[in-house]
Amino acid sequence: MLIEERCASVQQSGDSLSPWWERLPEDFWRQADGTELDPRHPLKIHGTAAIERVMRTALSTTVAASALATLSRPGRLQREFEALSFYEPLARAADASRVFLPPPKDIVIAQRELPGKDIRRLQLRFASPFKPLNPYARPQFESMQRNAYAHAQHWCHGDRPRPTLIVIHGFAADPHWINAHVLSLAGFYRRGYDVLLFTFPHHGPRAERGNWFSGQGLFGSGLAAFNEAPLHAIHDLRVFISYLQGRGVEQIGVTGISLGGYTAALLAAVDERLAWCVPIVPAVSPIDAFLEWQPTGLLLSRLMRSQGIGVAQMRGLLAVHNPLTYAPCLDGERMLVIGGAGDRVTLPRHVRLLHQHWPGSEMHWFAGNHILHLGRGEYLARMGQLMDRYAGTL
Repeated sequence: MLIEERCASVQQSGDSLSPWWERLPEDFWRQADGTELDPRHPLKIHGTAAIERVMRTALSTTVAASALATLSRPGRLQREFEALSFYEPLARAADASRVFLPPPKDIVIAQRELPGKDIRRLQLRFASPFKPLNPYARPQFESMQRNAYAHAQHWCHGDRPRPTLIVIHGFAADPHWINAHVLSLAGFYRRGYDVLLFTFPHHGPRAERGNWFSGQGLFGSGLAAFNEAPLHAIHDLRVFISYLQGRGVEQIGVTGISLGGYTAALLAAVDERLAWCVPIVPAVSPIDAFLEWQPTGLLLSRLMRSQGIGVAQMRGLLAVHNPLTYAPCLDGERMLVIGGAGDRVTLPRHVRLLHQHWPGSEMHWFAGNHILHLGRGEYLARMGQLMDRYAGTL
């Protein structure tokens, strides 16, 4: 069976009422993968894939070490798995309104202008009133002082309300200059767009003092906290969308890379105010991704065995923040999914799952891996065309 047919069958097979994590094959993370670019650019794809397998091990080791530092404490693992059971019924109900509660409307956002010549930059900050959905996670959340403040950098022309692109970074990739370079954001700014670069919880200025690196708190705060982090991100992103609308902005879209792409896709299932969505290399089944990597695969397998939990059940425990769990708020033609044919962090089958979940969405492959985006200009051109189509008059 072709890869495309197999992914499509995931949407159709089994009980139509069963959730995606039960319909997805148990061995999904082991299955062969590929794209239509493979025979056309074999050296680029297999070469970048080989490089990334080495890099993936370093990433996997970092994630595993962060998680193990917390879960190895006496009694912590059992408590965390008991806390995870809170989320599965919410995911099974697939009602985003019960999970992503609307933020208050009276939040004050502080602004500070940053120096610069060609681009007018504002640093935005507010005290996030987000409260974890799970009562188990609330005491730990309340102890996090830096993560309780939301941050974003707003590239704002300042002359009138302009269509705005929200950008969400990937895991441990929060520096704005990285995302600005990869996505050529200065070019979008010169074309007339404003840009808002969002800082994901536990990253950059939101990382707690004493963390080993930016993003450590995402995996190093426990399993329940891992589930709450995307909920926190969506809450704060909705505050920034309201901020933009309060300034008269009517067309707002979102993009993101890796973890940012996953979050962008999730936002498209929660907030109907978006005009377009472009997830780039999103890993839409995190459990399968962790099993593919090593040593996280070994660690996760042992944790699941210790709790008597299978792959499908484990997916369900983390599905509360998965974009596959909810119907999108946007029409498919407003969505463009971008994947790397040589990506071995987010393998193509993950990206294809999201495309299948969004009927009518566009799909674009580039001949590169998770980090090295060969042919980036082509997908940026398609992204720009999509934005122009739904941005109105610039």
